[in-house]
Amino acid sequence: MNVPDINGSMLLINIAALVAKQPLIIVVVRRGGCAGHVFDDIGLDFLAEKRPGLDLWGLAGAEVELSDLLGRPVGIVLVSGLKGREAEEFPRLVEPV
Repeated sequence: MNVPDINGSMLLINIAALVAKQPLIIVVVRRGGCAGHVFDDIGLDFLAEKRPGLDLWGLAGAEVELSDLLGRPVGIVLVSGLKGREAEEFPRLVEPV
């Protein structure tokens, strides 16, 4: 698979388009696919805050849409889903958007 480089301004445009459609706020991004369902080193993980109205279908659709736009696997982890040690460690591993 030929993976495109990440263009920061295009990433922000794609995130803004996604946030306009889905009730979530992307907070940070991390390269390397450490979310439990993203198994690829070229993947990206996004930490997001959910807003009222977000359901599992919307979250899964957001991952698929962002993955298609960026040309690489994407995982979205919700802040509310982090517990214990993960709640402390994951936010330190990511970069602000």
